[in-house]
Amino acid sequence: MMWPKSKNTKKVSLAGLVVLITGAASGIGAATAKEVVSQGGIPILVDCDAQPLARVAAQCGEGTLSFVADVTQLSAMQDVVAQTLSLVSRIDVVFANAGVAAFGPVAYVDTQAWQRCVEVNIMGVFNTVRSALPALMQQRGYVLINASVSSFAHPPAMSAYAASKAAVEAMGNVLRLELAAHQVGVGVMYAGWVRTPLVEEGALHPGFVRLRATMPKFLNKETSAQDTARCIVRAIAKRQRAIFIPGWLQILFALRALLHLPFAERELLKAAPEIEQSYLQGLASEGALASSFGPRERERTLARNSQHLEGP
Repeated sequence: MMWPKSKNTKKVSLAGLVVLITGAASGIGAATAKEVVSQGGIPILVDCDAQPLARVAAQCGEGTLSFVADVTQLSAMQDVVAQTLSLVSRIDVVFANAGVAAFGPVAYVDTQAWQRCVEVNIMGVFNTVRSALPALMQQRGYVLINASVSSFAHPPAMSAYAASKAAVEAMGNVLRLELAAHQVGVGVMYAGWVRTPLVEEGALHPGFVRLRATMPKFLNKETSAQDTARCIVRAIAKRQRAIFIPGWLQILFALRALLHLPFAERELLKAAPEIEQSYLQGLASEGALASSFGPRERERTLARNSQHLEGP
């Protein structure tokens, strides 16, 4: 199938394109799924949370395909791809969006939370892309990886998130070179603060609030998930290699080598001891897991632990 083109360059169309989206039950993923539908595309929704995923699928319209799967499991993503191909015959676009965040200084952060963040954010992207690549090659499709501004800006207490996002940025850059001969496009997305449950949960942690207080107002401005989704769909239609949300982040990206020089780290250095103290207070009162994960991922972790204890 040929990629749709619009006579009006200001409009985009994904007419008939099959777009597989991970992390589709909330935030950027859910908003993107709805925007794909509005532009004539066919979203394939993947998430580990069954009930919110079903709600988003219903909002996207009758016949929308959705799969409950953990992106950290390669076999699960292979099954998603196989079922998708059996039902709609192709995959044109993959948006590897699923991600979680772990918070806390390296010396104290819950090790299970740190590992889970890396597994979801790195292995989840690998498993998603690896599973879909044969189908994407056949369609000469497009891969978009959500790398975040944290791939090049690395604040204290965010080591797992920053490390994982830097890794998938690198993965995307490598993929672009590897897949060019197969005529598969690869884009890396760099978003700042997007108003999603992930960011809203961060506001519940005093250390995270202190971290954001180090930033000037223009760096703290949030973009809505809906506006972000519109940017994403335009980028997919144009097969862009880099997407900056908001657009001025491209300037920060160009200056990334300066971000960790002493003058740029001054405010973060002042804040780091306060962030650590805030984390330790939470550690004492709430425990390591509660201090390191937001409510949703904490519940998922407890559920996984319970299943593991119960056995098959």
